[in-house]
Amino acid sequence: MLDNDGSPPNDAPLRAGEVLVFVYGSLLSGQTHHALLGRARLVGEAHTLPEYELVDFGEFPALVPGGATRVFGEVYAVDGMTLATLDELEDHPAYYRRTPVTLEDGAEVQVYLMSAWQAAGFPRLAAGDWRRRAERV
Repeated sequence: MLDNDGSPPNDAPLRAGEVLVFVYGSLLSGQTHHALLGRARLVGEAHTLPEYELVDFGEFPALVPGGATRVFGEVYAVDGMTLATLDELEDHPAYYRRTPVTLEDGAEVQVYLMSAWQAAGFPRLAAGDWRRRAERV
């Protein structure tokens, strides 16, 4: 969990070169691409502000700004090599755009966002939780 000021807990300060990344889909623990976070440190579970939509693309989700859903995810402290690997997976900046956002607890993190026009026509996940994807809008 993040402290009230949005930083990692006192017993887990960010190391030089680390960045906080919020993941919400196939990178979550137990999901298909989680192994790519092997070098990362779990900071804790978190939620976005209720300003997004979680869109189901079948094999993976997309986080889209402009909705009213509070999206569940996990925050990881990642090094530069891991961040580059994630950028490649997410095809940043061509497909997803890695963008700084503020989470519900005030933490400033990086997240991979997709534009609303790219996600048009795909089902929204009402629960805002990839693991509960059977609950669609």
